[in-house]
Amino acid sequence: MKIEGVTKSVYAELPEMQACADGGKLLLKGMVHTIRDMGEFSFLVLRKRDCVVQCVWDRNSGVDFSAVCEGAAVSITGTKHLEERAPGGFEVIIEEIKVLSAPKEPMPVAINKRKLSVALDAALNLRPVVLRHLQERAGFKIQEGFVRGFRDYLYGQGFTEIHTPKLVAEGAEGGANIFKLDYFGRKAYLAQSPQFYKQMMVGVFERVYEVGPVFRAEKHNTSRHLNEYTGLDFEMGFIEGFEDIMETETGMLKYTFALLEKEYAPQLKLLGVKVPKIDAIPALRFDEAKKRVAEKYNRKIRDPYDLEPEEEQLISRLVLEEYDSEFVFVTHYPSKKRPFYAMDDPADPTYTLSFDLLFRGMEITTGGQRIHDYDEQVAKMVKKGMDPDNFTSYLMIHKYGMPPHGGLGMGLERICMKLLDLSNIREATLFPRDQSRLEP
Repeated sequence: MKIEGVTKSVYAELPEMQACADGGKLLLKGMVHTIRDMGEFSFLVLRKRDCVVQCVWDRNSGVDFSAVCEGAAVSITGTKHLEERAPGGFEVIIEEIKVLSAPKEPMPVAINKRKLSVALDAALNLRPVVLRHLQERAGFKIQEGFVRGFRDYLYGQGFTEIHTPKLVAEGAEGGANIFKLDYFGRKAYLAQSPQFYKQMMVGVFERVYEVGPVFRAEKHNTSRHLNEYTGLDFEMGFIEGFEDIMETETGMLKYTFALLEKEYAPQLKLLGVKVPKIDAIPALRFDEAKKRVAEKYNRKIRDPYDLEPEEEQLISRLVLEEYDSEFVFVTHYPSKKRPFYAMDDPADPTYTLSFDLLFRGMEITTGGQRIHDYDEQVAKMVKKGMDPDNFTSYLMIHKYGMPPHGGLGMGLERICMKLLDLSNIREATLFPRDQSRLEP
């Protein structure tokens, strides 16, 4: 859109605004983030989609400023003036300002302060407003960058993006942690995972990935669990072993963190986030990891089949101290605690060819090699007390041939929680869903 005397688009991004010469005209549209009255003039900080721009109103300029207030949507025409102290290294001298819409009430929280001083529950209740806080929205720009890196890397490795149903006839994981629905008189469920479908699509595209919602009907109230989260999943065929999955994830993380450092440096700087360095991610067997933690930190092993949260933290501590890595793969989880599609270790069937990835003391990924042989899959179902007749559509892939394959699922909110050093996963979720929260 062109306006006489205005050289820049109304959708100008910060680099484009910087390209405008000193003294050049700018047309900016955005939200009034804050106003600082200095007497003879006022600073107006305009919040745009990816930056803030400092604008200056001179009381003697003749520009009507009476209807301008914090939270208003405005259109500003002005002249660019280089100013080192201003955000972006310049400010805009206001020559005309139009109020496009104004709030009916004052902001319920001070979103223009550097620190958002409000309790978590209150912040979640006011989520649409709180997300306008610069630090809050910066975290979700970084989250965008992580998803972007995940997609870009896998696409570059020959993966195809797929979109699978979230209304399903059976659960991928089994158990009671599944939301039940009435589907036109039939039983249906919200998908716990795209597991069955991404395995099916390995037989079509060989390498597939998906970014989508995951639902878990677990009655928990912890700082690390949600009842709906965003899953980052991939599955790949013709693997030599589950180590191929770990290698692909390592490559994806390297690529993604480099992307964040390059493209999201302003957000990282604003939040003081240090991107972890990855050369190679160490791997420890499940039983070895538990034993080493027990010995080094004098902690009794209470659950021989799974890792407790405290053990995850101690394993990460051990690996940081001994391997200088913030990531660690824990491999060969017991078969008793892994899903029916996890391939057992031929050397010892009480363990599986599977892994978790821990990051800064928390599990963020679960993956491994899957069973691809029909008879082997049916036998494991029966061993686990399952009826193969309930999984006829899934078993079709095994009946009609599948390559050796495997994959993983990663929780987006968990890795962002740890990356941003947040104390609660809800802070890394745009609109969290837990036992007590269905809105906003």
